[in-house]
Amino acid sequence: MSDLVKRTTAKLNTVFGFFILTVVLFCIKTYIAYQTEFSLGVKGGVQQFLLAVNPIPAALLLFGIALYFRGRLVYWLMILINLIQTSWIFANIVYYREFSDFMSFGVIKGSGNVQNNLGKSIAQIIHPTDFLVYLDVVLLIILLLAHVIRVDSRPFKRRYAFTMTVLAFSLMGAEYGMANADRSGLLTRTFDNNYLVKYLGLNEYAAFSVYQTQKQSATRAHANAGDLQSVQKYLKHNRVGDNSAYFGTEKGKNVIIIHLESFQQFLINYKVDGKEVTPNLNKFYKDQHTMSFDNFYNQVAQGKTSDAEMMLENSLFGLPQGSAMTEYGTQNTFQAAPAMLDQRGYTSAAFHGDVPSFWNRDNTYKSWGYDYFFSSQYYKEKPNYTVGYGLKDKIFFRDSAKYLQQLPQPFYTKLITLTNHYPYEIDKQNTDFPATKTGDKTVDPYVQTAHYLDEAFGEFLTYMKESGLYKNSMIVLYGDHYGISNNHRPAIAQLLGKKKITNYDLAQFQKVPLMIHADGMKGGINHTYGGEIDVLPTLMDLLGVKDDHTIQFGNDLLAKNRSQTVAFRNGDFITPQFVKIGSTVYDTKTGAIIEPNAAQKKLIAQEQNHVTSELSLSDRVIQGDLLRFYQLKGFKSVNKSKFNYKYANGMQQLKAAQKSEPTSLMAKNHGKVTADYKTDAPELK
Repeated sequence: MSDLVKRTTAKLNTVFGFFILTVVLFCIKTYIAYQTEFSLGVKGGVQQFLLAVNPIPAALLLFGIALYFRGRLVYWLMILINLIQTSWIFANIVYYREFSDFMSFGVIKGSGNVQNNLGKSIAQIIHPTDFLVYLDVVLLIILLLAHVIRVDSRPFKRRYAFTMTVLAFSLMGAEYGMANADRSGLLTRTFDNNYLVKYLGLNEYAAFSVYQTQKQSATRAHANAGDLQSVQKYLKHNRVGDNSAYFGTEKGKNVIIIHLESFQQFLINYKVDGKEVTPNLNKFYKDQHTMSFDNFYNQVAQGKTSDAEMMLENSLFGLPQGSAMTEYGTQNTFQAAPAMLDQRGYTSAAFHGDVPSFWNRDNTYKSWGYDYFFSSQYYKEKPNYTVGYGLKDKIFFRDSAKYLQQLPQPFYTKLITLTNHYPYEIDKQNTDFPATKTGDKTVDPYVQTAHYLDEAFGEFLTYMKESGLYKNSMIVLYGDHYGISNNHRPAIAQLLGKKKITNYDLAQFQKVPLMIHADGMKGGINHTYGGEIDVLPTLMDLLGVKDDHTIQFGNDLLAKNRSQTVAFRNGDFITPQFVKIGSTVYDTKTGAIIEPNAAQKKLIAQEQNHVTSELSLSDRVIQGDLLRFYQLKGFKSVNKSKFNYKYANGMQQLKAAQKSEPTSLMAKNHGKVTADYKTDAPELK
């Protein structure tokens, strides 16, 4: 035993021995912090493995810097590097506790004082046990000062130091390869900072955050107020008026937007084995007071759901790559629907049964001016309550109702469903509908989760009618993006009843539903061509909000003189006459490929120029943060610091609102609910 101790001590008394000890201790404490301080949502063996090993490459790289030096400096450089890295872990532990997210370089740079982001009293947030993260640093200092570990004055060979650097980068590459195989688009789409940390590590996340912030800052720094001139000129030329028959008809009503996750238009009235997939939505779609659009397209790119939200709330396109919400949502200036309506007496709230950090919603919603954000922390969670990306829809709607009852009216709300999300998993006790039989394991269960969503919507619709919300609200349903990607051509062909499908068919497959319902509204099926970029101007006109000077790229779907050109994010487009996919042009009515004549070529070129212009100008607004230079008449800039979406703050705010603004359903009903929520969710029985 004594020989083992001697041999171990001898190895620790070398530069390389101290280096390995430092790396091991640092990686162990990082892994412990991952498991105890953060909610990373680690699932499966691959993610567990990556979480355990992801501190190693960065530790080898950073501590390896010290190996290029000599003497005592090597040891104290390792201590200093450890101290800096540990302080980064400590800061994130504290920040995560308050915001359920990791600190970004943009937050640090933008705030000027991190303490402002942590509330009034850091002392209330920090726990004494947080300082244990420094334990290994203290231990290493003591071991050196007490000469338990002696300084090795022999020079460490540079080639060995360089080998360690190469090894670190090689491991990083291998780690990224495994991570991207398990979660494709990890760095290009940046869904959630939690994903970056659990797959790549806290230090790699920090480096990526610096890169993102610097890239954004460079673009932002070169932007100026003059850049708005071309944007305003374009909008002035292309803006259309409202429809006088509908303008202001829903003024003062609540707005309830239901985000139908991954829901495509073909599901409406679709049957499997003679059974309707979505009977409740079908009935709502055909209601005499519902305006339904059957030529309405999703226009998302890599940002998927976040792109749809960006268009819905701002009438600005998502980015050609990545997500505008994750890259620009924290720091940019916006003039979004929640803030615009909030300044007209509305209460605004978003509901989502997932972690608040996904797609950077917790920060972006502050920039958009949401008063409340009811995320997963507001919902009771049990293992069988969730599936895939969060809370099951039936439970989500039921638990959201108790918060809806307390919101001061009129309110603007958005409820984001989750169950109908890839990979379309639902447990047997909630499956009472047959799958399709295409043989594609991804496609076939899609109708089952869509049917479940339909049942959940039916229950929520019943609640709205019984509670009194139905008559006094404008209810909006929209699909955010496709559920079945173009990679499943054989299965799509079977779903559509075709032998084979063309690019034209795939373009039509990008249709998603849009339904706008209000008591007394003259409804019907509207055949105008439009997309998600057009939703906000449509809703604002119905609410009687003039938007003649807003920086919005959509137009009212009810306007009679609109162009009906639908731009896809890749530059393709659809009009009532043409479908242009790449260099191929199809006839919109027949789907036949056409060889354009001279007149048609000129018209197509004009449409292409229009599409290219609006996409590039919208990108310029977001990437240059141009709205910081634009003062919209009657609009006050959003003060992000006034919003706090933590559970305790939200509940306190709701409670205070019952007295200061007694217009909620419960306040009007003497503090009692106006209707009991009825659901057949088996998990609740």
